[in-house]
Amino acid sequence: MENTENALKKRMEPVSLRQVKIEDSFWSPRQRNIIDTVVPYQWDALNDSIPGAEPSHTIENFRIAAGEAEGEYYGMVFQDSDLGKWLETVGFVLSIDRDEKLEAIADEVIGLLGRAQQPDGYLNTYYTVKEPDARWTNLRDNHELYCAGHLMEAAVAYFEATGKRQFLDIMCRYADYIGAVFGAEPGKKPGYDGHPEVELALVKLYQATGNEKYLELSKFFVDERGRQPHFFDKEAEEREEKQVKSRPKRFYDYFQAHLPVREQETAEGHSVRAVYLYSAMADLAADYNDPELLDICKKLWKDVTRRKMYVTGGIGSSSHGERFTVPFDLPNDRAYAETCASIGLMFWAQRMLQIEADRDYADVMELALYNGVLSGISLDGKSYFYVNPLEVWPDTANFRHDMSSVKVTRQPWFGCACCPPNIARLIASLGQYAYSVNSGGQELYVHLYVGSKLSADIGGRSVQLTQETNYPWDGRASISLGGMEQPVEFALALRVPSWCGKAVVTVNGEDVAAAPAENGYVYIRRVWHDGDRVELSMAMEVAVVRSHPNVRENAGKVALKRGPIVFCLEEADNGANLQDIVLPADARLEARFEEGLLGGVTVITGEALRTDPEDIDDDALYIAGAAARRTVPASIRAIPYYAWSNRGPGEMTVWIRSQA
Repeated sequence: MENTENALKKRMEPVSLRQVKIEDSFWSPRQRNIIDTVVPYQWDALNDSIPGAEPSHTIENFRIAAGEAEGEYYGMVFQDSDLGKWLETVGFVLSIDRDEKLEAIADEVIGLLGRAQQPDGYLNTYYTVKEPDARWTNLRDNHELYCAGHLMEAAVAYFEATGKRQFLDIMCRYADYIGAVFGAEPGKKPGYDGHPEVELALVKLYQATGNEKYLELSKFFVDERGRQPHFFDKEAEEREEKQVKSRPKRFYDYFQAHLPVREQETAEGHSVRAVYLYSAMADLAADYNDPELLDICKKLWKDVTRRKMYVTGGIGSSSHGERFTVPFDLPNDRAYAETCASIGLMFWAQRMLQIEADRDYADVMELALYNGVLSGISLDGKSYFYVNPLEVWPDTANFRHDMSSVKVTRQPWFGCACCPPNIARLIASLGQYAYSVNSGGQELYVHLYVGSKLSADIGGRSVQLTQETNYPWDGRASISLGGMEQPVEFALALRVPSWCGKAVVTVNGEDVAAAPAENGYVYIRRVWHDGDRVELSMAMEVAVVRSHPNVRENAGKVALKRGPIVFCLEEADNGANLQDIVLPADARLEARFEEGLLGGVTVITGEALRTDPEDIDDDALYIAGAAARRTVPASIRAIPYYAWSNRGPGEMTVWIRSQA
């Protein structure tokens, strides 16, 4: 990667959501599903109107806080954040497709938020309803600033979509109050939330309002984290918390507060909290032109993606603490890999990518998107995985206490429902991940291959780009340029993913003398005219993937990948006992598209081996002898990992035993 200081000077800007319209055979139906099904479904969930699902009580909590209903607070301490993520999704949806009915519902809810806000600007239903005299007494555990952050993000998204200021003003008022409570000045609390989130939200609030106080407050929260004497200890003393005789061995790192952030070089603790914090750190490194902080981000990035990330882009391997553990500890059947963690990894990757156009960031962003994120939602958008294992044997997952977090089918809702609205807001906002512009260098970057139309400003000139592709099933993308009042000179930078062994680029049917790939991007600098057409053809072969030898779980196993998609074997296609299947070293694997399967997917087929049933003695648990069991040929069919468990419960595995 480039020198840190040079990278900061070449910072890009992602395009806004309103500049991109997705028209894509893969993603358009998913966005339409978010708009037509997921947003209304989740609204019903927030209002406790889904039979059989765990109650949310989120809207009722706000009504009670506003004095418009009677009752007790119900739910997690961070229940407010579910509404924040839903409203943020609504903002993204309204940027795509203005819907008067949905906007009216959102306006009504925003009015409720205003009525629930306290005279001094405070807005949190847990403390307003349940512990009105205990504000800011347990930042370590109770997510006050985390909830504030999600509502701030929602307010920015809604303002950018509609131009309406009511929600933004509510959250600015809350942010001003928070700034009066926290800080390094005498009389203020030198604290921070146990769950990072408000830090990145305050940056967004700064970007929307231009108020530098919000950026400064974000920097305070980030820089204060982990300093000694430890804020969480002081806070516990003030609330007279009973001293726990033996705290967990890894206590402070759960909150990323074991060290000041500029001393953290390995990813520790709760994975979602970590990547939310790292996202804010990347924002601040860019906004403050801080090479030291960016170097820390790069060290953390390397630790996460080279030592602690699943082949699916999942992170956080342990259910205990939903956390990172040690390098290469990536169990498959006990994988936690929370959906929110993959989403947070995408947030972080996108921010790093804006600082430095390196395909490593875009590749991980794409890997997480198509695998770690999409696996978290069913094809119909009505059920969800919180946890994303890479191997499932339902009999054990449903029985063993140490696998209680693993579900074999997606759930309609959760008491801790952070993942469903998080997925919705990510898919609804996908357009802003696809492109970036560096106006100073007059460069237009294509990061993701998604059928779409982009309107951009490059060096003061208007440019329209139309991308057509059948990605991720096909490695070809066609890009046409137009909307220019006169020819415009700029560089079109196309990402060549690391999975692609060979790429061919043409302009108007002729091979181009493009600049050599720089950090995985091919730069085509020329004077562009209306109607110019760029064709990118990327070889998309079936890849047999092996782990680093230190990933003990995968010794002697391989995974199948094609383009950005990771594949898995499912019992529905291959029968039971998937771990008995062995892939020969010379296996011929073929990919074909099956339109009628799982909404239309590419499958990988081939011939493998499995134990001959005639060579199995059910009365012998173990046998002695040097002779291996006889095997027989077995046809296999692998489907995209994201699509597993859409045909009922059954076994699943990503990693397959290999002869080689």
